[in-house]
Amino acid sequence: MKIWRQAPNIVRLQVLTWIAVLLLIFFSLLPMFGLLKSFINTVVNTISYAIIIYGNILVLYPVFYQKRRFGWYGISVAFFLILTGMLKGYAGDILYEYFQLTKPAPVDWLELLSYVPGGILIYALSFIFRIAIAYFTLKRQTEEILLQKSQAELNLLKSQVQPHFLFNALNSIYYRVYKVDPPSAGLIERLADIMRYFVDESPKDKVPVSTEVAFIENYIALERIRILHGASVNFEKAYNPDLRIPPMLLMTFVENIFKHGIDKSLKQNQVTISLVQQNDHLVFTTRNRKADPEVGDGPGGFGIINLTKRLRMLYGDKFELTIDDEGELFTAFLKIPLS
Repeated sequence: MKIWRQAPNIVRLQVLTWIAVLLLIFFSLLPMFGLLKSFINTVVNTISYAIIIYGNILVLYPVFYQKRRFGWYGISVAFFLILTGMLKGYAGDILYEYFQLTKPAPVDWLELLSYVPGGILIYALSFIFRIAIAYFTLKRQTEEILLQKSQAELNLLKSQVQPHFLFNALNSIYYRVYKVDPPSAGLIERLADIMRYFVDESPKDKVPVSTEVAFIENYIALERIRILHGASVNFEKAYNPDLRIPPMLLMTFVENIFKHGIDKSLKQNQVTISLVQQNDHLVFTTRNRKADPEVGDGPGGFGIINLTKRLRMLYGDKFELTIDDEGELFTAFLKIPLS
């Protein structure tokens, strides 16, 4: 990991840290030295601290220590600290003389060497600084990897649903033709709308609720073809038409109704679907009488499992999903936030 290749937020954090150091040094020196001297000392000290910290973590440490050249690393650190300390003292003297805070005097080398020990502590702190930068860099990279992984899994789950439904729709139309029923332009139009939805809308992050509802209604119309005695579907809708939700989010429940909730022996199958806005939430409920399941066939299955994964990716723990399989009715309830 190259520590100097940092995201803007990490750079901003370092800038804020150095601003805090500047203010801390300045206001701690102000009562003793006055405005101008405090300002000079603050600037000189902060610059020397930055040189020591970044000089170690960006140059000396990777060039010598990480390449296991420990001897050269120790020599270079000692020389670097002596040079930086003496330059710090010299710069302070020059600025004091320039602003006429002290009288010109010959360079006192022993006095300049007295600034070196202070740099040793800053050198030690540079490792803490490096660890902090590495931590935030790794945290950012981890978040990006998790986001990419979640998006890839989300796309995979969506791609698993789309072909499955298209095949079912085509089978329904085939069944109609097989029964020697006349072609229905309306059904073909609905199928075209569904295919258009897959191509144009499903790749989007969000679609209008009205578009999602139209997709569900087209699906219901096509599925009714396979039911010998028909099905009575009561679809209650009460929501703001400007609302937008992730595509294919409600489809699993409706698909399960026609896969597992239709009893072909009944003269009429009753299905209730509700999509209602409640303040800042959208509530979707389906209710149908349970049919006698075939061997190995039960409600939910992988569709509910995949839906649950997708909901967690989209909303974390801010959604409600309950399945009531008790008694004669099968009820599915989903509540998602709109914000």
